[in-house]
Amino acid sequence: MNRMSLIALLAWLSLCFVVATGNALVTDPGTWYAGLAKPAWTPPDWLFGPVWTLLYTLMGVAAWMIWEHRRRDPGATVALALFLGQLALNGLWSWLFFGEHALFAALVDILLLWVVLAATIIAFLRIRMVAGLLLVPYLIWVSYAVALNGAIIVLNA
Repeated sequence: MNRMSLIALLAWLSLCFVVATGNALVTDPGTWYAGLAKPAWTPPDWLFGPVWTLLYTLMGVAAWMIWEHRRRDPGATVALALFLGQLALNGLWSWLFFGEHALFAALVDILLLWVVLAATIIAFLRIRMVAGLLLVPYLIWVSYAVALNGAIIVLNA
């Protein structure tokens, strides 16, 4: 790996962790979240930090892999635009759910996130298989989060 490639990797990881930090700042479960009725299959609060740290790392590495192919594959620009779109939707969800307590708006956002993330994975797979596969755990987690967000809405209606 040359110096410019390393800088690009660090930039993509930094971008992902800027979003992670923003999410962490607004995601203070506090008494509001503790007071919500949640399904029995809700993960413990301590699990979210390690899971998201791994997922944001995988996201940054996957985006970097596509970035490295941008000169060889014209689809890389669209793939990275999709990636940035899903990253923005990711950040918006935390603000809607935890910051604004807007459970239904958060559900709409996370459903859009799921669609854009699935499109991102498909675009990444076409360019570099490994990059697309690195995002699959994220899609699984988001799928779980969709169900959890929906269940919380139903249980607190």
